[in-house]
Amino acid sequence: MAIPETLERLLTAPGPSGQEGPAAEAWREAARAFGEVSSDVLGSSWVCVPGTAGGPLLAIVGHIDEIALVATHAGDDGLIGYVAFYIAVVALSLPAGAYLTMIGGFLFGTLLGGLAAVVGARRHKRKRGEERKPLDFDDLYLDIGAKDGAEARSVVRAGDAALVAGAPVELRNNRFASRALDNRIGCYVALEVARRVAAEGGAPGDVAGLAVVQEEVGDFAGARTAAYVLEPAVAIAVDVTHATDIRGGDPEDEGDNRLGGGAALMRGPSMHPRIFDLLFETAEAEGIPFTVEVSRGHTNTDADAVYLSRMGVATGLVSVPLRYMHTPVETVDLDDIEAAVRLLVAFARRLEPGLSLAR
Repeated sequence: MAIPETLERLLTAPGPSGQEGPAAEAWREAARAFGEVSSDVLGSSWVCVPGTAGGPLLAIVGHIDEIALVATHAGDDGLIGYVAFYIAVVALSLPAGAYLTMIGGFLFGTLLGGLAAVVGARRHKRKRGEERKPLDFDDLYLDIGAKDGAEARSVVRAGDAALVAGAPVELRNNRFASRALDNRIGCYVALEVARRVAAEGGAPGDVAGLAVVQEEVGDFAGARTAAYVLEPAVAIAVDVTHATDIRGGDPEDEGDNRLGGGAALMRGPSMHPRIFDLLFETAEAEGIPFTVEVSRGHTNTDADAVYLSRMGVATGLVSVPLRYMHTPVETVDLDDIEAAVRLLVAFARRLEPGLSLAR
């Protein structure tokens, strides 16, 4: 199975948190092919497919932003120091055309604001017999080849983002690797579900596919404002989850979420039980592979903001297993993405008028 063209376009468009424009526009362009697209002042986007029978409005929410590095200043020596993460994890992502590799703790071959750059590291002199000190993140800086600070500052401004670049790489068994699968997958699923529902003539209720912003910075701003505007009766956040079929994975603690195992359905305090049951029943009835994840409280996804919108929204979470999250080589199985799409299209058909969401 080849990578869908729309998904590939989403993956190669830059879109770090707060600077999602190119990725958001790629999503909107695809959505305009079958519906009217709206957006808000934060940059979130949605396309709505009219319902046919007065059923509840369903919102399918993916986030369009990705992790990134950010420049804080350019020194008089022409070096861009230092580079800080948007999120507090060891994660690297960068815009198309650059490369980022880690060898022995050194990072090199990166882009900053569309410029070729090298990630350098502060040199630590060692006395004879002294152990080598591990590099700290503060030891790293960007070198764009500038002769001095004036030249560096003429092309790089504080706040410019740096992203790992490069096209998605197809692997064996319908699997591929790319940056930004977290969470262009969710945006693609939301878009594709809305497109297929439109092609089938609609579902009982309106179906809105969303590509929201600023999830990775932790406040779920885009999901929060979009849910407030749309007032969905039912919402499904679509994100990725850690695949546990790798060395060091713990299926007993995190769930048996393996590549090729289908979509993962979240069950927990913030997930509406009727929505979980409907997703579970739909997957079984349609013969769609799935697993079940258990949340101890918060899900750390857009679902955490959506379910609390206004007087509350009946919310579920469908995730696609992902290996190597928050790296430039996130790896996924195309069959799992398709399982999520099929599940949510079938789920939308079941949201008939009069559906009781009382708890």
